Amino acid sequence: MNTPSTPETSDVDLPSVVVTRAEPDNGPLSSQLRSLGLKVLLWPAIKIAPSDTRELDEALARIAEFDWIVFTSRHAVTPVLAQLSQQPQHLKVAAVGSATAQVLRQRGWRVDLVPEDDYNAGALVAAFAPVAKQGMRVLYPASSRALPTLAKGLTQLGAEVTQLEAYRTETSAALNVEDCRARIARNEIGAVTFASPSAVIELERALGREHFDKLFSHAAAVAIGPSTARVLTELGPTPVLAESATLRGLANTTLRLMQTRH
Repeated sequence: MNTPSTPETSDVDLPSVVVTRAEPDNGPLSSQLRSLGLKVLLWPAIKIAPSDTRELDEALARIAEFDWIVFTSRHAVTPVLAQLSQQPQHLKVAAVGSATAQVLRQRGWRVDLVPEDDYNAGALVAAFAPVAKQGMRVLYPASSRALPTLAKGLTQLGAEVTQLEAYRTETSAALNVEDCRARIARNEIGAVTFASPSAVIELERALGREHFDKLFSHAAAVAIGPSTARVLTELGPTPVLAESATLRGLANTTLRLMQTRH
């Protein structure tokens, strides 16, 4: 798939694009958007925080009982590898997304299964279908807000899934709500990118319903995948779905949207 070229219109002529995921100013999505010639505003709606991992630690102490471990975020890798310095030889590993797989490989872990295109739970379940065995035991270290998609899908394939909290997804205190509302009032926002359902929920909660509705009366909502798009639809905005459920897909779709709208 070809990456869209940088727009001929100077970035000063285009409204800003909002990044709501928890990342620094030079984070992967922000950097990709800027490389495409877009102005970026960071509105961190969520933050990633450590969790009480005692149950996870107990499961990791019994890792010989599991056939697979599944990672849907790089944030789950840290607490697991804090307990397992090396990958057990028998344990197979699945990961959603190249970034998560890369973190594991950098630590010397073998990654056996990664969806080729869409980086979401549904794609991982589909990738598991040809290799799933009845009764296979899967450990799933997850976010405190993980949706049931993965565990339910693997269970339907015959797996016994143990889903345990590995980290917390929380409301971010770094969001400057008054500045956000002022920019909304001035119609400065052209598009808002969402990489998780939690980011949608928390932005609506932080801004308040009136300002959230005003934002999307002018700005486009761009969702990384179907689960995120579904939450946006439930809250009102009609989202545009990224060309693929990756940060690059999210950035490319946002660029095309900005070019056609402005």
